[in-house]
Amino acid sequence: MKLTKQQSKDHQKAMELVHSDRALTWEERKFILDHYSEQQGQLNALAGAFFTPYGLAHDFSIEVPDNGSMVDLCAGIGALSFACENKGLEITCVEMCAAYVEVGRRVVPSANWVQADCFSVTEQFDIAVSNPPFGAIKGGSYDGLYTGSNFEYKVISHASKLAKYGVFIIPQMSAPFRYSGEQHYREDENDKAAKFREQTGIIMEPSCGIDTAMYKDDWKGVSPICEVVCCDFENVLEKQQGLFS
Repeated sequence: MKLTKQQSKDHQKAMELVHSDRALTWEERKFILDHYSEQQGQLNALAGAFFTPYGLAHDFSIEVPDNGSMVDLCAGIGALSFACENKGLEITCVEMCAAYVEVGRRVVPSANWVQADCFSVTEQFDIAVSNPPFGAIKGGSYDGLYTGSNFEYKVISHASKLAKYGVFIIPQMSAPFRYSGEQHYREDENDKAAKFREQTGIIMEPSCGIDTAMYKDDWKGVSPICEVVCCDFENVLEKQQGLFS
């Protein structure tokens, strides 16, 4: 998608802040978050990389506990971590794209930024969060029980090895329920979601009431309807071993 003249100007200003040699204010860091255009010079559509709007990231942070350690997988430029900065967390952001890492280090300078395939992470954390690329995205060194092609499920499956608890933004069609943009909550597990649950033992629970449809026009280049899902990973190992209670 071609940028407008104003979008190009704002992107240029954001990059000037990224490349400046001084500490940035909160307002300047948010300006980068709001105006850095992932469409500029990046094959974001091919990679399924679309950054979380700040309003949605702020609502998402409600589901993230205070304190402890947190890993942000497929962190992009750090929208989710930026929204969680005030929670007293030790944050690690993992992102494959070097350009995104460069920007992210300026948006969330307090985080430990790691340029790597998210599936290569083995360190243990209290919390895992992610707005992963959606759909059948190729790449990465995934090795888990889920055998399907949906990248978002692969990220959640890997996160279950790293953390006790996880919060994720995934396409509505990948969630086992419908809430965002609906008149009321309803369970609706399709075959793909059922396969993920059966293979991994991971239960994707709804959030406290985050309607992502409020922000569908705030994404850059897309207008997705998503769901925020919460996963308790503490008993997943037993479930994966077939020890259901």
